[in-house]
Amino acid sequence: MSKIDTLICARWIVPVTGTQRLLENHAVAVHRGAIEAVLPIAQARERYTPNETIELESHVLLPGLINTHTHAAMNLMRGIANDMPLMPWLTEHIWPIEGEFMSPEFVADGTDLAMAEMLRCGTTCFNDMYFFPDVVADRVDRTGMRAAVGMIVIDFPTVWAANAAEYLEKGLALRDAWRGHSRITTVFAPHAPYTVSDEPLAKIRTYADEMDLRVHMHVHETAFEVADALEKNGERPLARLKRMGLLTPNFLAVHMTQLNDDEIATCAANGVHVLHSPESNLKLASGLCPVQKLIDAGINVTLGTDGAASNNDLDMIGEMRTAAFIGKVAANDAAAVSADTILAMATINGAKALGLDDITGSITPGKAADLCAVDLDAIETRPTFDPVAAVVYNASREQVSDTWVAGRRLLADRKLTTLDEADILARAARWQTTLSGHARDRNNS
Repeated sequence: MSKIDTLICARWIVPVTGTQRLLENHAVAVHRGAIEAVLPIAQARERYTPNETIELESHVLLPGLINTHTHAAMNLMRGIANDMPLMPWLTEHIWPIEGEFMSPEFVADGTDLAMAEMLRCGTTCFNDMYFFPDVVADRVDRTGMRAAVGMIVIDFPTVWAANAAEYLEKGLALRDAWRGHSRITTVFAPHAPYTVSDEPLAKIRTYADEMDLRVHMHVHETAFEVADALEKNGERPLARLKRMGLLTPNFLAVHMTQLNDDEIATCAANGVHVLHSPESNLKLASGLCPVQKLIDAGINVTLGTDGAASNNDLDMIGEMRTAAFIGKVAANDAAAVSADTILAMATINGAKALGLDDITGSITPGKAADLCAVDLDAIETRPTFDPVAAVVYNASREQVSDTWVAGRRLLADRKLTTLDEADILARAARWQTTLSGHARDRNNS
């Protein structure tokens, strides 16, 4: 018998890729952080001697969920500005708070709070866009999650950088510092077409081509963004990005609620990935992304939560349900954006977009053991005729019991193993006091 680190025995396993949609009474053998085998439980017990055996008798075991668009540290601004459209939300509330309080400590505390929330909903990997990405990378490293850390670029000065050139300089230094890390990658993260001018975008395109790096950007988020670009520049944002050569298989376009058929065809022809954030789009009344039309065109569509300041959570279980339901409405077709499609968007599609599909995104031998377990033995998910549909349509994040990244159990029976929950809550409470005072002052001014 072969010795392994962990044997995870589950009532159901959803590999996501491969020939079988659903495996019953199977086990995942994990050794040195990787999936060694997926096989029936009886065979696994005969073949392996594990250091630890985990019995999940009423659970479905899934690939770890991949949140392809978020701003982790914005968890500290959860609910601070509600019920308004994007631009007033940004310019009157979020940007002033960031201008006054942004610091390495803010980002460290906010990122820890975000990772705790993500692990508790089965998320193993996230694609981040925020200030002090060096701090984000350090917190990810300490916690044991997997992340693509954004090298943010904006035209205007912030506490992180004075101008676009310094943003790029610091971003490239970040890339060099974390290059080769097993769980941390870097991507360029120009904020949006309306906050990044042509010169830095041209440099990003050159660097991305030379280094084969992804470019992660908010695009066509609102009708106002598109109309404003037309008025000021005479072309839609996607047309500008195409003209500059940015629309490639390395381009990750977030939101994309304002698309015509020609733009969909252009994105498909150029291999662009679309990062769908439905709940943020709904809350800010930004619009509906035409997910099924994108899929029908052959475009890789993924799922992300956006930041907790505009969602107001990082719950990928809930995001899947929302994405499925509004995807059907947008397509006017109940068969559109099926449960299996949504689960793929939240796992293997996200891995493809981030260039990590040879590492994570499915329960496949040889890949990293990035996994999450959802207990379906609950009033809300019984009877269970189809575990995939149960997860997407009616499970809640409170049913996620365990989360592993590279074979390391970061959530065990709903308890965080590498993050101190009491300490995180205490730090969040201190920021709540600080930011509440700021909000009162703005309301009284």
